[in-house]
Amino acid sequence: MRCVIARFPFELTKSGVLDTMKDVTPEEITGDSVVIGRRTYPVKQVGQVVTRQDRRDFTTREVVLAMTKLGFTCRSLPPRPAPAYGTAAAQHVSAMLGGPAVA
Repeated sequence: MRCVIARFPFELTKSGVLDTMKDVTPEEITGDSVVIGRRTYPVKQVGQVVTRQDRRDFTTREVVLAMTKLGFTCRSLPPRPAPAYGTAAAQHVSAMLGGPAVA
């Protein structure tokens, strides 16, 4: 399948991606990921290995689209909830800044 990643055309096949990634150890997943074989890889790692380009040269979206078209499963991490700041935290910060106490 022909796809464009970082403005460069690539001819990718599912078997080619499987062969390329078979000896690669997955890095820690902090964002979008791709399931290749029995392993789950970060999207940027797959893009770097498959295209031999720097990770800053392409977007996760480009790689996710290409991997999805090849039949691989792509996943996104759910967004983290905002930390809950209670009254105790507000009082602590207010005291550190020398402001009035928060009730």
